Amino acid sequence: MKEKVSIVVMVDAVGALSDRTLHNGNLSLVDDGSAGSLHQGTPDLITAVVPGQVVQWTPIHVDVQTPVEIQSIEFLSGAAVAPSDDPGVPPYPAEPPAVPAPDATDSNGHENQDLLVWEGVVPYSMIPGVPYRYRLALKLHEGPNSVLHIESPALLRV
Repeated sequence: MKEKVSIVVMVDAVGALSDRTLHNGNLSLVDDGSAGSLHQGTPDLITAVVPGQVVQWTPIHVDVQTPVEIQSIEFLSGAAVAPSDDPGVPPYPAEPPAVPAPDATDSNGHENQDLLVWEGVVPYSMIPGVPYRYRLALKLHEGPNSVLHIESPALLRV
């Protein structure tokens, strides 16, 4: 298993700002994990991870004129995802797990080739087979309506 899994956050900033959403093909999440992540290339990416592994998120804008940066990554309370029709997503207990959600926001960002990269470490307290959803907030350009978010991606301890 790799020590680090990288998640690339590709954003069509012009499309997202025009549509006021990260859906409609404006966001694509992919990772380089080797543990069988699900829904590659969609906003619904479920990244397979192991405890102690570093997860790194890197934003990339497909429009060269509109900068994109990660404003925050926040794991949702009761972070488990509802069961899916996808047979690759295991069911989870009816009640959300009684463990704190993983926290990637303590890592701050660090500069990497002019991209603001966020990193976090997968905690050992994550329950195997339970997807932990997170809210990904992206800042596109400047202004009062420049921050958009999505709550569909997740990490899954395998």
